[in-house]
Amino acid sequence: MFHHFFSDYLARLQEQNQQWWQDLEQGKAAVDTPFNQAMQEVSLQDTAQLLEGAAQQPAALLQVQMQWWEQQMQIWQNAMLARDNTEEVVSEGSDDKRFKDKAWQEDVLYNFIKQSYLLFGRTYMETIEAIEGLDDKTRERLSFFSRQAINAMAPSNYIATNPELLKMTLDSQGENLLRGMEQLKQDMESSADILKVRMTNNNAFRVGDDVANTPGDVVYKNELFELIQYRPVTEKVNATPVLVVPPFINKYYILDLREKNSLVRWLVEQGHTVFLMSWRNPSAEQAEIGFEDYVTQGTVKAVSAIEDITGQSQINGVGYCIGGTVLACTIAYYSAKRMKARIKSASFFTTLLDFSQPGEIGAYINDSLIRAIEAQNTARGYMDGRSLSVTFSLLRENSLYWNYYIENYLKGNSPVDFDLLYWNSDSTNVAAKTHNFILRDLYLENKLVQDKGVKVGGVWIDLNKIKVPSYFISTKEDHIALWQGTYRGALNVGGNKTFVLGESGHIAGIVNHPVKKKYGFWTNDHLADTADEWLEGASHHTGSWWTHWEKWLRSYSPEEQVDPYSIGSDNYPTLYVAPGEYVRQVLPIKSDTEQNKADPERVEEEA
Repeated sequence: MFHHFFSDYLARLQEQNQQWWQDLEQGKAAVDTPFNQAMQEVSLQDTAQLLEGAAQQPAALLQVQMQWWEQQMQIWQNAMLARDNTEEVVSEGSDDKRFKDKAWQEDVLYNFIKQSYLLFGRTYMETIEAIEGLDDKTRERLSFFSRQAINAMAPSNYIATNPELLKMTLDSQGENLLRGMEQLKQDMESSADILKVRMTNNNAFRVGDDVANTPGDVVYKNELFELIQYRPVTEKVNATPVLVVPPFINKYYILDLREKNSLVRWLVEQGHTVFLMSWRNPSAEQAEIGFEDYVTQGTVKAVSAIEDITGQSQINGVGYCIGGTVLACTIAYYSAKRMKARIKSASFFTTLLDFSQPGEIGAYINDSLIRAIEAQNTARGYMDGRSLSVTFSLLRENSLYWNYYIENYLKGNSPVDFDLLYWNSDSTNVAAKTHNFILRDLYLENKLVQDKGVKVGGVWIDLNKIKVPSYFISTKEDHIALWQGTYRGALNVGGNKTFVLGESGHIAGIVNHPVKKKYGFWTNDHLADTADEWLEGASHHTGSWWTHWEKWLRSYSPEEQVDPYSIGSDNYPTLYVAPGEYVRQVLPIKSDTEQNKADPERVEEEA
């Protein structure tokens, strides 16, 4: 019966997916990319260093091996004697969700598989740490990519070694796998260089209706961004307007999700006039857009437009992630050009200015790998946002990749409806010239904190010349912008500085509405020489950092309350109702020529 079931399942599976495998075979050439070749070369070099170091330190290696052997034998003896498995030799951490099913603890075979796997992974990682003489970058890459491989080989990822999956497959006669294969096929078709596993139902939300729905209007537009002015909801507003500069590697509406987690909506409710930049999602036609363009043709243009619209001579700037890097460069650019101080205060959300300590993304910061990525970007004209999204997900592979792989493809479950995950799946490209600059000039060579390291608009910029009050908020569990790294960046700017550390990670720690009272934060009025010293003297507070920041923001704004600024004028008419057009661009982006061919009415209108 068991043999008949699997024979029938395989026959159905083969019939359903024969064409898909043919398409996949035709696309195999895409796998042999310059980046993959460089990864193999770097991996071989790192492994050679590891083996060479191990050969020179047999005693250290022998100690690790003997410890593994003794513990593995103990696991085996416990299994043979069917001892009480609550006394495990090695067990998963409390935050490891892969082995939740009771069979991993109660079934002797599966408990043996689980413990053996966990022991192997721990021993392998200890071996890397035990070998002396490896340089820091090599050890970092070995640890990171070894962890990736170990977690990919987890028994929970395979039907035969996952009791929950095996039972589900037998009970449903393989229907879960058929559903999962259909979802895998769809995801393969919508992925780029690497499989992008769906995290949520992509049809569950509509931009402008369910998310990005704070009322506003697009009042300015160029080839790089649209400027949204949000409509006031208070009788009076603070005189100094706020400009939000979101990251251009993601859609802006992470700051304007649904009503109960929208920072934009909350700021408007507090009486602030909020402007926000919605970046274009670039295609190959924007290949030559450089990082400095995001300053000179981006924030500089936005600030000028806001000055004209409101009549105010200064604004409060807010930058998130790489948007904060753009904001800092804008302020330094104004200083280098000896222009008037257009930015009254600057707030930086999880922003790296000093890139010497970037976090786990540092495993990819290697000259060979970057040269390969540069070659791919130059050939294509952009870094594909779908591949970039997977790269960030794999920094937390068990919680942001393999769990969805199991749920979607092996269990055949439909993804849940979750606005934050919907945003995370709504990827954006990065123009080739911009992405190459970020990787080499910022991450690899850390030029932004060097004297005459980066030029913007023909002038050298100096972060020390930033004299406006600044507020840095980072998050303790951030795996994209390590908070110790953002702290180092804060030390590189001048002026009055406030550093705050929030709980949780890069997204959840920032999108932390006061109503939820979910995550707290730390403050320390003294900016110490190191991040660890700062944290030792910090005080913890419950509640959202939003209220602390808004109080700080008001302290650097005049108390004057004015009538709400009008929206729409002869010079800045309303172009579209928010959220505008750029945020609706989804991958893959069609070129203007392709769009015109697909839309004859647009060709006629433009003619």
